Amino acid sequence: MKIVNGFDLLAYAKEKKLLLPAFNTTNLEMTKAIIKGLNAVHLPGMVQISSNNLHLSNPEVIAYMMREFLKGTDTPVGLHLDHGKSFDDVKACVDAGFTSIMVDASHLNFEENIKEVQKTVEYCHFYHVPVEAELGAIMGKEDDDVNEADCKTDPALVKEFVERSGCDILAVSIGNVHGLDAVAKIDLALLKRIAEVSPVPLVLHGGSGIPFDQVKQMRDYNMIKVNYGSDLRRAFIQTFGEAYEKNHNEANLYGLSAKAVENVSKTAADLVLIINGLKES
Repeated sequence: MKIVNGFDLLAYAKEKKLLLPAFNTTNLEMTKAIIKGLNAVHLPGMVQISSNNLHLSNPEVIAYMMREFLKGTDTPVGLHLDHGKSFDDVKACVDAGFTSIMVDASHLNFEENIKEVQKTVEYCHFYHVPVEAELGAIMGKEDDDVNEADCKTDPALVKEFVERSGCDILAVSIGNVHGLDAVAKIDLALLKRIAEVSPVPLVLHGGSGIPFDQVKQMRDYNMIKVNYGSDLRRAFIQTFGEAYEKNHNEANLYGLSAKAVENVSKTAADLVLIINGLKES
């Protein structure tokens, strides 16, 4: 199957009343595992990579791996830029074949955030690629110095931000955090207020560590996409860590890499089933 266009994938999820998981990749094994996991349970999702992790690869390589691993599959999977930090990254990813884009200008003030998103929207929409923006900083990001009181998305600003920026989906801050070291404090009442005024579907970053019952409730509040990174990375790294603990001379890279693919694949499959209410957590 081809990499699915982001607009088509969002429409498909909305029609089927599904919550899309967006799984962060870094390398070949993670990319293969995510696609394998989604295809095993025949549920749609996204493979995504952040601007930071693109330093270990490049958009062309990631897109090439996606196309190779999607051969012979029949499950809709998109390729997404997560936390796009520069317009150069945005252009490089669209040109490489990414099918949706996030521009992260949430560290800027309201007006500057809108301007950055508008610039990305103008470029991406020409190629029929949807744009995700963020309103309200999400704690836990590398190099961000934000106060918790300043983080949460203000519902009073949502409608204006979406309409002026032209974004297609909106990442919100409702007490969610990045990584497993910080504790999320999800405010579902705030999410409900945001959903009531947002003209576009919503996105939750930092899905790892958030109780599944809360994630499943979010489907009632216009949530369409949930990002997962740490859960998969932990499954990958633990494979090698456990092998090393058993044998400090372990050197079977192929065998461990293959096992890591299986572990990450199962984690991805379980997560998409659970958040859509198709498996108990």
